[in-house]
Amino acid sequence: MLFKARSAAVYGIDAHMIDVEVDFAGVLEADKATFSTVGLPDAAVRESRDRVRAAIKNSGFDMPPTRITINLAPADLKKEGSGFDLPIAVGILGAYGALHNKDLTNFLLVGELGLDGSLRSVPGVLPMAVMAREKGIRNVVLPAQNAREAAVVDGVDVYPVRTLREVLDLVNAFAFDGSHAQPLRVKAEEVLNELQHFPFDFKDVRGQHTAKRAMEVAAAGGHNLLMIGPPGSGKTMLAKRLPSILSPLQFQEALETTKIHSVAGVLDPSEGLVAHRPFRAPHHTISDAGLIGGGMVPRPGEVSLAHNGLLFLDELPEFPRNVLEVLRQPLEDGTVTISRAAMSLSFPAQFMLLAAMNPCPCGYFNDKSRDCMCTPPMIQRYVSKVSGPLLDRIDIHIEVPAVQYKELRQGAEGESSARIRERVLAARERQANRFARVGEAAPTTRKHRPVFANAQMTTQQIRVFCELSSDAERLLERAMQQQGLSARAHDRILKVSRTIADLEGAQDIAVKHIAEAIQYRTLDRSYWA
Repeated sequence: MLFKARSAAVYGIDAHMIDVEVDFAGVLEADKATFSTVGLPDAAVRESRDRVRAAIKNSGFDMPPTRITINLAPADLKKEGSGFDLPIAVGILGAYGALHNKDLTNFLLVGELGLDGSLRSVPGVLPMAVMAREKGIRNVVLPAQNAREAAVVDGVDVYPVRTLREVLDLVNAFAFDGSHAQPLRVKAEEVLNELQHFPFDFKDVRGQHTAKRAMEVAAAGGHNLLMIGPPGSGKTMLAKRLPSILSPLQFQEALETTKIHSVAGVLDPSEGLVAHRPFRAPHHTISDAGLIGGGMVPRPGEVSLAHNGLLFLDELPEFPRNVLEVLRQPLEDGTVTISRAAMSLSFPAQFMLLAAMNPCPCGYFNDKSRDCMCTPPMIQRYVSKVSGPLLDRIDIHIEVPAVQYKELRQGAEGESSARIRERVLAARERQANRFARVGEAAPTTRKHRPVFANAQMTTQQIRVFCELSSDAERLLERAMQQQGLSARAHDRILKVSRTIADLEGAQDIAVKHIAEAIQYRTLDRSYWA
């Protein structure tokens, strides 16, 4: 007897449909019953036979001793994870005649089974629901813990279930004209609005006006930012508040970000959708695979989990140099490509890099209140852990000095995140209107990567949108020669100056905008000279 069910497997952040074919033949003696799975299953899939047997038995069904063969097609794709438990169990019961509904082509089944027949959550159900919609599969049956996540996809009916018995009752109900369970409905826009909250606010920050201004510029243009200052000056405090002034996620951005978090298994099941820009802050002991992604079947790393959000690297020189160097590709291209012998996968990684570091091992180089105990060779070794090419890819470098006592004790609150965010959103709107005409003015050469912020401008767009007056031209030329800045630094100064002009609502880049942008590059290597 042959019975077919449908499931899905995730590769990268996209799902592929998997046909689960179940065949059994002949009643055997109990000690001769076999259960084999073919189609490149990993250990978790092969072990499903024991979970499935126990779940079927403990759900009140008999499983005669037969020779059972499970085929996961297409057979040339490696299958991993426990999400195939449910379709395998349903296929076995269908082959034994426990289902009235013989055609499950319009059902996508995903879920891990417990020995008692209960269903447990699995990662990656959002891309599976998207794939089901693209393939025209209407009904998606999955564990209740994953239902809210999948229900944000329009065009599919998501049925949350808690036990194997519930699944069978649901599937059998479709075979009759009677009513069946109602699918879960989630309005994605309402979820986005409900979850817009920020635990930190810039009004709590005392002093650091220059740093707050630099963060406003970074948020308005999507620029990478590096903070350099002594311990306790407020670098981490400032970093945690940067998400509160970023532009809100649009639905398509939220959907793409949620897919990555779903595949990685870090999505909060109570929310179902990543509604605010991610803020990822990995420890400096992280490996290059943890930062970029990896594994036999590659999984997204921290740079992909920070997609459409922030990646905060505190104590930047403490990260191994080889780990920092792998950031070059995602900072330039906005994607990460991981190649293995069996496959090559690409993950999106369009993020803002926010980094913080001390100026020396003791942390008090150039500090007016405390003496630095480090020798020049010690400082040079410490600073050299961050390469020049990586620093070049960071648009804004700022010094964050220690806060004075009077500033700490002042009674007045600082400017709130809400007011700063208004200016950021106004600048972003100006950029959106400008780049809406990009096809006519300066076509982009980036495939599938529309430009939304000044930091993403191509060289052609810089020439069009960052024209300078003769005075501004002379100022930039003098800065390039005196500071020995690279061509990449030249482009980043122009991008930052364009953002500063947008914050002021200025049509043209003025000398003062260039001057402020140059100020944000003074913490290059000359800072430690």
